[in-house]
Amino acid sequence: MVICQAIMLFGSHISAAGGVDKAPERAAEVGCEVFQFFSRPPQGGPGSKLTPSVIAAFKGNCKKFKQAESYIHTPYYINFASTTPRIRYGSIAVVREELERGTLLGCKYVMTHLGSTKSAGPKLGFHKTWRAVQRILDGYKGSCLLLLEDSSGAGDLVGSTFEELRDLIKNVESAAKYKNKVGVCLDSCHMFASGYDLSTAAAVKITLDEFGKKVGFKYLKLMHANDSYGELGGKRDRHEHLGKGKIGLEGFKALVQDKRMKAVNFILETPKDNPQDDPRNLAILKKFRVH
Repeated sequence: MVICQAIMLFGSHISAAGGVDKAPERAAEVGCEVFQFFSRPPQGGPGSKLTPSVIAAFKGNCKKFKQAESYIHTPYYINFASTTPRIRYGSIAVVREELERGTLLGCKYVMTHLGSTKSAGPKLGFHKTWRAVQRILDGYKGSCLLLLEDSSGAGDLVGSTFEELRDLIKNVESAAKYKNKVGVCLDSCHMFASGYDLSTAAAVKITLDEFGKKVGFKYLKLMHANDSYGELGGKRDRHEHLGKGKIGLEGFKALVQDKRMKAVNFILETPKDNPQDDPRNLAILKKFRVH
């Protein structure tokens, strides 16, 4: 029986090597209740064909291995703000395809990085980004929701502040047909690297208060739970094991136990140096969970 979403659930990014239908069992083996995966090579190339038998096997294995939800992460090369048409329109096409693939597989969310405004400049790059999101959604009737992920703020990356996420969503939703078509995935390492402190219970409250005021919790659908190797505001996107970085366990306990986060599941993207890394990090999150 699939786990009922009565409590916050925890999982990790899982390899789909050899076929997406292999991911649910791998997720269960490390203790996941939900999981994230790449449905296509993250560095480039087409996704494997989703035949009816592959789709059935994926859905059957999610049920067999008690995975309540699954999420797709888009490839690393996505850049909606690029001034190179091949990159920008290629990014739009790939993310739309991932939404369609996610719908076929029964995944709940597709999350994407937004790219960099370096070639376009901040004003034009921002405009290109929200218009790209609208283009992705044009005519889309699938069940998989698109999530915009915050960035670490390095190298002119889009979406490193709550104000920018707010303004992106506001512009995407400027036409009625795009209302309620996007959500947000927050990454704790990216937030910390951008200057949002999460290292104490008091800091978590202040940061979440600010997110609630500037973006709104109705948009927050998923959390990437990663400690930060780099310093607060250092703009370094380097993930660390929970409790081994500059955020620390107090911060993750406060995130998990904040009542405003109760409907938000957590996904690890922490290092996988040995087979016990995911089970250990998941055990930390589960220990903090309020039943």
